[in-house]
Amino acid sequence: MAKTRSSSGRESATGTPEETAGAAVKTPAGATKKAGAGGNPGPGKAAPKRTGPEAQAEKRQAKSSAATESKPAKPTPKKPRSAPAAETSAKTERSKANKPLSPKTSAKSGAAKKSATSRKTTGEKKPAAQPAAAMEEPAPKPKPGRKSEAKPASARTPKSRAAAKAKSVPAGGAGAKPWLKSYPEGIPAEIGPFRHSSLADMLLEACRNFGGRPAFTSMGKALTFTELEKASRDFAAYLQSKGLKKGARVAIMMPNLLQYPVVMMAVLRAGYVVVNVNPLYTARELEHQLKDSGAEAIVILENFAGTLQAAIGKTDVKHVIVATMGDMLGLKGHIVNLVVRRVKKLVPSWEIPGHASFRQAMREGAAARFSPPEVSLDDTAFLQYTGGTTGIAKGAVLLHRNVLANVMQNEIWLKTAYLGGRRQPERPIFVCVLPLYHIYAMTVNAMTGILLGAHNILIANPRDIPAMAKELGKYEFNVFVGLNTLFNALLNNSDFQKLNFKHLDFTLGGGMAVQRSVADRWKKLTGHTIFEGYGLSETSPVATINRLDRDEFTGTIGLPLPSTEVAIRDEKGRDVKLGEVGEICIRGPQVMPGYWNQPQETAKVMMPDGFLKTGDMGTMDETGHVRIVDRKKDMILVSGFNVYPNEIEDVLANHPGVLEVAAIGVPDEHSGEVPKVFVVKKDPSLTEKDIIAYCRENLTGYKRPRHVEFRTALPKTNVGKILRRELR
Repeated sequence: MAKTRSSSGRESATGTPEETAGAAVKTPAGATKKAGAGGNPGPGKAAPKRTGPEAQAEKRQAKSSAATESKPAKPTPKKPRSAPAAETSAKTERSKANKPLSPKTSAKSGAAKKSATSRKTTGEKKPAAQPAAAMEEPAPKPKPGRKSEAKPASARTPKSRAAAKAKSVPAGGAGAKPWLKSYPEGIPAEIGPFRHSSLADMLLEACRNFGGRPAFTSMGKALTFTELEKASRDFAAYLQSKGLKKGARVAIMMPNLLQYPVVMMAVLRAGYVVVNVNPLYTARELEHQLKDSGAEAIVILENFAGTLQAAIGKTDVKHVIVATMGDMLGLKGHIVNLVVRRVKKLVPSWEIPGHASFRQAMREGAAARFSPPEVSLDDTAFLQYTGGTTGIAKGAVLLHRNVLANVMQNEIWLKTAYLGGRRQPERPIFVCVLPLYHIYAMTVNAMTGILLGAHNILIANPRDIPAMAKELGKYEFNVFVGLNTLFNALLNNSDFQKLNFKHLDFTLGGGMAVQRSVADRWKKLTGHTIFEGYGLSETSPVATINRLDRDEFTGTIGLPLPSTEVAIRDEKGRDVKLGEVGEICIRGPQVMPGYWNQPQETAKVMMPDGFLKTGDMGTMDETGHVRIVDRKKDMILVSGFNVYPNEIEDVLANHPGVLEVAAIGVPDEHSGEVPKVFVVKKDPSLTEKDIIAYCRENLTGYKRPRHVEFRTALPKTNVGKILRRELR
């Protein structure tokens, strides 16, 4: 599970989130007609009813305009539309979690779950699927579904809540919610009904609302919300022209460039599934993810095309779109590409027959017809790959409703930063230094930022701290999202120390624990506290976070977000008392239904009552604040990225000179932890350099061991299992 607890890069070898572009992508010096109806129905024929996010967003806009024209002095507020509730019953979540997820079952389940949008916002048993897009052509009308009599878990009477409080309450779990008394006034316990039928609906509405505002800026080039809508429409049309059907998986393998949000939005608008890929993956790692996801298309930066060339032969990928650093930078892009290719020599030679360039795809898409499909809340939006707690790479299935719920939760919680009289900026500026392929940045920066009309400053190479500091000096940024090692690296940079932080409203730390010494230095320099949050790929990702109106650094991972429950449980699944250590378990609308094609792995982490077992051990105090004390499994956390000993051991076990191997995590002042391997030699001439070189060929940077120790034997149990704890 990719933790979103709170980082920077120092060496290209680590390949951490903030270093993604660093090893192969460096910012070159100095690089700093109305949406159409769906065709003429013909004389004497009624126009077909339009559905989907585009149509619904236009309908809302038309209602608003009509109201304004009729009453210019006092516009009529938008009438809330009927939408499905954000929470489902424990029974529904349980049934979802225990079903194997595959291309076939996912499609069946999507069809079975469709229902009329008139369903009541409370009391639903099965989630309702609202109709989706129709911008150029009408989408098929969804079939009405049945109304359910079941009430959501949140629908408790005041009397039942009081009764639960009177009992000896456990740490979280059903009934006991000690964190609610720590919520500031005005922050609701629940997020309420969904306002959008899909992520595409939300993104399109934001593009219409914020039009000419800059949505993303990369290397000095801004992309407005209007341009984002147009570019994503063209790319979506291109993908459709290649024959991809709804639900097809499309991989994205690139750092923070303007192409990323364009492709991400296009994939969602076309009803496909985003498969985020770490650009620094080796051919072996990339091959596994492409094969497991069944990806049919991939959009990749040319710097990494050589890796794809080595992996693509054994995958189902049929369509390859290759982007360059300068594709969306205008005339400046030609200079950028020249520097990247000829001066920096960051693009190794590659050859992929039949590939299309990103520019070619955009040209073809602009001339193609886009037919928005029907997309529901229960369709899959992302396959977010994570090792979970076992080390087996698997895709966390995130539905549109999961990510939308987390965006709504974040939207509510961000308001806590402005409770003390601080003015909330009309056009907030977010610093997006963490890679968008990581769920933390994807949800917090991209999705939540777009909803709020924020301007995201994309940093393609966060390892270049001086260049980043120079870039940040151009903007009056309000929100900084980062990790502990990134904060530490910035604090040690003289240019960053000279920046003006008077516009900074708050700093969010995730991915790994924020060290108190770093938090203290950050506050001394910026005048602001780092607020820690916590989550997993499996929770879309944010589950808990500290209040943003507090001055002190708590050292905890904060309070559960609205509509989120946290239980601290023992080995038998029973809630422990407040203050006692147990496994942190999470339930909420942002929790995944399961792992892609991995029903057994899903069953290991999903409990019968809908709680997700995180594999982290922690406590909850009487105020509802959660603190992590240890990790249940042997996972290693390197600058916010999960590294699993099993994978390292499996790779090294294939080395002809290795007899036995065990991997553990050891403390590191820069990355929090780094892998260390203990090796029993088969070949007496085997050296540390041999081990490091072999890992360099088969593991991405942050997974490679930094320390190698040779031993004559490894400690084992009486049945022969290696005891990693004896090696620590």
